[in-house]
Amino acid sequence: MRITSIRLRNLRRHSVLALDLAPGLTVVRGPNEAGKSTLQRAIELALTRKVTSSGIEMDSWVRWDAAAGERPEIDMAFTWQDDDGVAHEGWLEKRFLGAKGTVRLDLGEGVITDPARADEELAALSGIPTEKFFGATASVRHHELDGLDASETMLRDRLQTSISGADEGSGKAKTKLADALRKLRQAGPKNHGRLKMAEDALKGAELTVRNGEAALARLETDRDALGVAREQRAAAEAALAEESALLERAGQAERLTAERERARVTFERYEAAAGAAADLAARRAEPGLVASAAQVRVRLDALAEADTKVATLIRLAEAAPGASGAVDLDAVSTGGAGRLLLAVLLLVGGIAAAGAGGAALAGMLGAAMTAAGPGALAAGALLVVIALAMLVRRLRIAELNRQIARALAERAERARRERERFDAELTQARMERDERLAVLGYASGPAARMALDADANRADAIAGLVARLGGLLAGEPSDELVARRNAAALDMAQKDAALESLGPIARDARARERHEAAAGEARRALEVARDAEANARARVDQNKVDAEEVAAQAERLAMWRMDLAALHRRERVYALALDAITRAETATMARASVFLQAQMAADIDAVTASRYKRVRVDDTNLGIEVFAPERGGWVKAQQLSQGTVDVVYLAARLGLVRLVTGNGRPPLILDDPFVTLDDTRGPRALELLRRISADFQVIYLTTSDRYDAIADKVIEMAGPTAVDTGSVSA
Repeated sequence: MRITSIRLRNLRRHSVLALDLAPGLTVVRGPNEAGKSTLQRAIELALTRKVTSSGIEMDSWVRWDAAAGERPEIDMAFTWQDDDGVAHEGWLEKRFLGAKGTVRLDLGEGVITDPARADEELAALSGIPTEKFFGATASVRHHELDGLDASETMLRDRLQTSISGADEGSGKAKTKLADALRKLRQAGPKNHGRLKMAEDALKGAELTVRNGEAALARLETDRDALGVAREQRAAAEAALAEESALLERAGQAERLTAERERARVTFERYEAAAGAAADLAARRAEPGLVASAAQVRVRLDALAEADTKVATLIRLAEAAPGASGAVDLDAVSTGGAGRLLLAVLLLVGGIAAAGAGGAALAGMLGAAMTAAGPGALAAGALLVVIALAMLVRRLRIAELNRQIARALAERAERARRERERFDAELTQARMERDERLAVLGYASGPAARMALDADANRADAIAGLVARLGGLLAGEPSDELVARRNAAALDMAQKDAALESLGPIARDARARERHEAAAGEARRALEVARDAEANARARVDQNKVDAEEVAAQAERLAMWRMDLAALHRRERVYALALDAITRAETATMARASVFLQAQMAADIDAVTASRYKRVRVDDTNLGIEVFAPERGGWVKAQQLSQGTVDVVYLAARLGLVRLVTGNGRPPLILDDPFVTLDDTRGPRALELLRRISADFQVIYLTTSDRYDAIADKVIEMAGPTAVDTGSVSA
């Protein structure tokens, strides 16, 4: 398959791009962001992607400035050869519109518009079954040359197909066989495989057959037990009905007793309320005070104040000193006459004694007296001094007595005047007291106080009666108390009559408790009987096995045994087939590795100028090793320089494309895989691609012009020219 022209619309930076490609080697050259990778992606989408694809990845390929509703469109002209080698022309149109995407594939034998069938035809022509496989083989980007194992199972399938000629590879068959064996052998706790299910079913059938025979033997016993249980249940129901009736009568008697008690309480309440209402009316009819209680209290306080004033004035008058008239000053002064006479006598005696002493001292008396002269003189002098002192003191006392007498006279006068004033005020206070007693309206203050206390007691009694009446009535109207009391009495009498009609059970205070206990026992007995009957019925209902059923179970048991044997045979067949495919696949990979080694050795030899000529491919994981002459041994390709690694893996990709695509010839799209090669190996590598272009169309994307000379056609793509005119952000 060789693409002759391609036209893109609304794909990344390309609003419209139309290119004509050479059937051999086409070099597409341009700077970065010229849209070369977009061209590679467009060819991948055209050959492998369904037109109904949608999602974020497809949205990212829409042209950057596309209007709403515009989606990528790809038109492609190509040539292809049939099995006889006859060349044909084809045309492909794809419109990626999500669920509304359309395709038109014209192979010269009719137009195909079904997306699934169109993709199948393209896969058959190119040899590329899926987009992922395309990226792992024929479409190479310079940063993914080492991704050979990106679709290992797919590569194995293609290798198997190319060698065996089968329609499908062994990977799908192995997957189906492994899945079938897993489904057969699975024995997890939740998800059982068919073998486990058949074994469980066989065990269940065997158990059912064994249990069926035992169930037949139990059936007759269960039916007999059911008959006995029904009789016991009927007897228990009769006993419960009788006790329930007695319990109902006892309960009725208890309710009537309670209602009679409530009627009695109501009657007594209304009776007490009627008495309280009568007392309230009587107390309200009693005479009250001559004035309001507040006025009487004010008047009583005024009268008490007047009484207090009168009593105070009386006490003050009684406590005041008397006023008997003038004070006798001579009487006051005579109290000291005896002392005055004594002082005079002492003075005379002292003078006489002093004179005698002086005479004795002068010799005027005898010798005996002369000796006593000084003492007599001293004694006389002392007596004179004492007498003079007493005279002076007496004179002072006399003057003081006269002053006291005058003060007492003045005080008596003042007391007289004060007593006259008290008498006048007392007379005035008594007049005010008499006036206030007259205003009070009672004979005396105590009489008024007694009347006030009696009125307070009456008010308290009325308030108490009102409160009691309110408590008894509890918000009921106070009128028609007698009628309601009589109705309560009638209700009480009716309840007495109803209790009397119930007979002795009404007089038994514990009748309800006894019959309730008896009814509980009867109910429990009935529950036991019902449970026994239900269990017996359940055993009979569950024991539905009969001889025919047991026979049917035996037949099913035989069927399960045959099914289990068949599943075991199928398991052996699947295991043998899987083992055979695995061995065949191993052989296929061994032959494929030999083919790849030969193809890669020639390509690597040509590019490296015989530096590396021997290649070894692991037939289990496609690992690649080369013989390094410096080391004299094999090394993994990843240990070489990046340029050499790119050459090795490109040769591997080319070998895989030759091997796995069979008769298909997909275009090889190479995104500058030689960017790491020097100027010597680069042209050699492209010369290798030129030789390969005899079998495969090669589209080489690059930014360099060093490959232009050996290309069949060079397409130059211009880079972007728009620049950002804004300021540099901080």
